[in-house]
Amino acid sequence: MSLYQRSPASGPGLTEETAGERSETAGSGGSPGPEAAASLLRADLVIADPEVPEKARRRQFSAAYKLRVLKEADACDQPGQRGELLRREGLYSSHLAVWRRQREAGSLQSLSPRRRGRRPRVTNPLAKRVTDLERENSGLRARLRQAELIIDVQKKVSQILGVALEPSEGAERTS
Repeated sequence: MSLYQRSPASGPGLTEETAGERSETAGSGGSPGPEAAASLLRADLVIADPEVPEKARRRQFSAAYKLRVLKEADACDQPGQRGELLRREGLYSSHLAVWRRQREAGSLQSLSPRRRGRRPRVTNPLAKRVTDLERENSGLRARLRQAELIIDVQKKVSQILGVALEPSEGAERTS
């Protein structure tokens, strides 16, 4: 696409302002003078806006607005009234059909806009506590295995050296 676009005043149907800019020689079949040609070029070309338009967004309608429009649409009894309402509000007939289904399904709750995208993950409030306790439990089990290993080594060393170990109070309880 070119940066230059023709203005509505150019072309075969010139307006009175541009017709006044034409030279007499152009009207009589001759070529226009240099000033007239330059003014026609300036009036003929308009530079397009280089600004990028922002991204289009979906329209969102409140439940109250949907109910109001449905009430107005239901009150339309003359031919063309519903079309006039849709044009005035900038809506399509499919909007009315969808909104009617939503109204029948459950009024204000189903008429309110739904959030798009993935549903948020529902987390259990006790999940963090459970993971912390499981981590602590596994750590304690590792320490217990290490302590049992040390106790077994001490028993074997005492047997090798011939030293008799006195049973402790904790050992009597676990045996």
